[in-house]
Order: sequence, then C-alpha cells, then structure tokens
Amino acid sequence: MDILTQTQQYLAFAWWLALCLSVLIYVALDGADLGAGIFSLFVRDEDERGAIMSAMAGTWDANETWLMVAGGILFGTFPFIYGSTFSYLLVPLALALWGIMSRAIALEFRHLADGRHKAVADLAFGLGSLVTTFFGAMAIGAVLQGFALTNTPGEVPTYVGGAFSFITPFSIWVGVASVVAVLMGGLLFVRARFEHGEAIRVQAARWTNPLFFLALAAVSITLIWTGTIFPWAHARWFGSSTWIFGLLLIATLFCVFKSRRASQKDHDLAAVLWFDATAVVMGVALMATMYPWIVPNTWTIYSGASPSISLVTFTLTMGGFIPVIIAYNVYQIWVFRDRVSKFAAYSHH
Repeated sequence: MDILTQTQQYLAFAWWLALCLSVLIYVALDGADLGAGIFSLFVRDEDERGAIMSAMAGTWDANETWLMVAGGILFGTFPFIYGSTFSYLLVPLALALWGIMSRAIALEFRHLADGRHKAVADLAFGLGSLVTTFFGAMAIGAVLQGFALTNTPGEVPTYVGGAFSFITPFSIWVGVASVVAVLMGGLLFVRARFEHGEAIRVQAARWTNPLFFLALAAVSITLIWTGTIFPWAHARWFGSSTWIFGLLLIATLFCVFKSRRASQKDHDLAAVLWFDATAVVMGVALMATMYPWIVPNTWTIYSGASPSISLVTFTLTMGGFIPVIIAYNVYQIWVFRDRVSKFAAYSHH
C-alpha cells in the first residue's frame, strides 16, 4: 500500500518492534510451559503429571497474555497483513487455538476431576501442548515462504490460494524442529521447578543430554534449509551484513554453551535463563534477516500498516499497557518461584 507519512512509517517500525518483542517474550515464557506439557505425555505417575500443571498454575495465563498482545498489535496496526495471513493460516492457527484452549481447560479443571476423567485432563494438557507447538511453529514456517495476493488496482490485496497451501516439507519440518526445541526447554523447566531428588526431576535430567544434541541438530538443519531455499535470507546472511549475523551466531553459540554448562552443574535457573537467551538472540537474528518484511515477498512493515496509525495509540499502549503486563509477569514469577514436589499435584489427597 505504501501510503504512510514519514511519521507514520516511524510508528509502523516501532509497532513492528513491539510485535516482535511480544512474540519473543511469549516464546521465552510459554515455550517452557508447552515443553513441560509435551514432557508430561511421557510421565507415568498421575501425581507427577498433576504437579507439572501445579508448577505453572500461577503463571501460565500471564505468559499467554503476550500472545494476545501480539495478535492485537497485528490486528490494530497491520490489518492488511492480519486479514490475508489469517486466511492463509486458517487451518494451523485453528488447530493451535484448539491446543491452547485444551491446555487451559485442563489446567483449570483437573482438580475437579477424578478417576479416568483426570487421565483425560492430563491427556488434553499434553496433547494440547504438542498441538499448539507443532501447528503454531508450522504456521511460522509457512509465513516464511510467503503467499500470493490479489493485485486489483484500488482494492486491498487479499490471499489467493487454498486452505492447505501452508503444508510444505519446510513448514512441517519447522513444526517438528520446534517440538524438539520446546521439549528441551520443558525439561529445563521441570528441573528448575521440582525439588532435588524427585523422580520426575531425575527423569528430566536423564532426558536432557540426548535432547540437547537433538535440539541442536534440529535448529542447525532449519538454519541451513532456510539459507538454502530463501534468497532473501541467503542475501542478508552472506551479503554486506554478514559480520552482524556472524556476531549473532557467536552470541547464540555462547548462550547455548552457557545453558549446557549450567545444566550439567545443576544450576537450573541459570540453565533456563541461558536457554531463553538463546531463543531471544535467534529471534532477533530472524527479525534482522526478515526486515522490512513481515511476510517475506508478500507484506512489508510499511505496505501492511494501517493508514490511520497514530502516535496516541502507540503511546498509550507502550507507555501504559505493556509495562503493566511486564510487572504482572515479574510479580507472578517471584511469588511462585519455589520448587514443588509431586505432592503439589492438582487434587492430590
């Protein structure tokens, strides 16, 4: 569209930063919860599965608030991108939403269940975590591929394609790789939240070593594949900005090394924080690679921004709303920072 004033272009860029920040915070915070949920599918003890839910009961809702913030920014500031992209990704986002709702229902109502209904709640929690991770990441992989738009003069471009155009070998792989990486984060979360000596923590520690190398391989394959099939990524990584991405790669490897070392020394909180730092650095690298695209070869920040974008809405949101959410996150994490045991399970008697 490209009909923004210079001031509006600055605002569009600032809103894009806010969008990316919201997504990165969501991945860092809720990624561990999703990974722990996936891990719960392999936990046999009923009370331990319940304790995993209990470990995140005080924080999961605030973590997911960042997903709502990201969606709100996309809807309010980049409506053209919102409309066409959600048409393109209707199926995977609907499935991811089902997973989110299943997790929420299980977390809220497991303590009211008994017998086989408790097992159903546990299964809904685990499968919901898996489905959310896989299809959410698959949607991201599909976005990186871009999609076709109408090109009618005087009309807003809309999505051209079928409901299943998002399915490609690359998007499927991104979903699989993300499940592996998120599971790794979930293992570190379980180790950090459970008392030393708990059987579930021992199981998580036993899984950490092979999952570390599996996650490292999955991420490496994804990066190589991205640089191979996407000209926009290859040009940015190996062009005039190579030194910047070289520094980001070094920073990523440093964070991976620190997380690994902390995990080996049973410094659980440090391992989680360095793992989150790895995700954040890689997210920043992806932002720098894609700029100015939000959807590569389809929508830029400026072509997809609303012509009515204003300084007032940006100031109110960034100056008031987002700081409150950050404070809420910090407060909840601090209050619910203590380790738990399996006797903290929902409905344990």
